[in-house]
Amino acid sequence: MRLAPLAFAALAALPAAADPVVIELYTSQGCSSCPPADEMLGQLAENDEVIALSFHVDYWDWIGWKDTFADPAHTARQRAYAAAEGANTVYTPQFIVGGTDGIAGADGMTLAGTIRAHEGSTGDVLRMASTGEGRKVMAAETALTGPARLVLLTVLPEAEVRILHGENAGKDVTYHSIVRAIDDLGTWDGAETSVPIPDAPDGMRQVVVAQALDGAYPGAIIGAVRAD
Repeated sequence: MRLAPLAFAALAALPAAADPVVIELYTSQGCSSCPPADEMLGQLAENDEVIALSFHVDYWDWIGWKDTFADPAHTARQRAYAAAEGANTVYTPQFIVGGTDGIAGADGMTLAGTIRAHEGSTGDVLRMASTGEGRKVMAAETALTGPARLVLLTVLPEAEVRILHGENAGKDVTYHSIVRAIDDLGTWDGAETSVPIPDAPDGMRQVVVAQALDGAYPGAIIGAVRAD
């Protein structure tokens, strides 16, 4: 299934933003309705004004194909978003924009509108710096209404997978901005601070996000920066 030209046009028309909006896609190689959303995520990954991230979940692995990028931590993150909204079910594909707004399926018009609504929701909060002691992420003093966390995401830029079994059997699907590791850099109270960042593994990129906590659940993304 190919995305309708209108869906691509809606994403291509996104204006430049002062600060990146973070878009998360929850997807699975075993989900027949996911390839259009994966293609859309690839379109977004080409836009430097947003940070697009693909989280592969593991709850479709039982239907005949084990997702080669699936991670239980991704499923747990998606379930935490659902719990924050009072929901007890999760599904794919699902986009989550800015840590707060979920979108079902590959709906380019809704996604583009939601991204526009989030422009300016992240400030100039995080920056990268190189020091004699190595790389650090610098967090500017920021007024917070509650606690937040700093999270390091390690990302594989692109990979093509031939899917041999399951609902997508016989398809070659290209995936983009695939999250391969989630590392907690600690809580943040809004005070100016710096945190050392390890070097990225070969072939990988890194992103750091500052995310509010909604009780025990992930909340709004306050800031984000590419670490490469």
